[in-house]
Amino acid sequence: MKTLQKLGIMTALAGSLFMSACAGEYYVSSQPAETVYVRPGAPYPGAIWIDGDWVWSGGVYVRRPGHWARPRAGRVWVAGSWYHGPRGYAWHRGYWR
Repeated sequence: MKTLQKLGIMTALAGSLFMSACAGEYYVSSQPAETVYVRPGAPYPGAIWIDGDWVWSGGVYVRRPGHWARPRAGRVWVAGSWYHGPRGYAWHRGYWR
């Protein structure tokens, strides 16, 4: 019983830490250098390339590679971009509009 309680508490704590990491907007003094990589061929006709994204991890922005996705009816992919504000640079993730 105590093991299940500890597991539940640890799971809840890990979930809350994950959600708090996703919700924030993190600033850096200069935007990271753009990484160069080769885009693989489309896996099927009509696939849409989603450019890589920057994610906050361990106190720095880390590049997550791009991927192919199925198009969404009536929607378009808006690529992520860097925003320069008074506190520095922050990454605004891409989204379907």
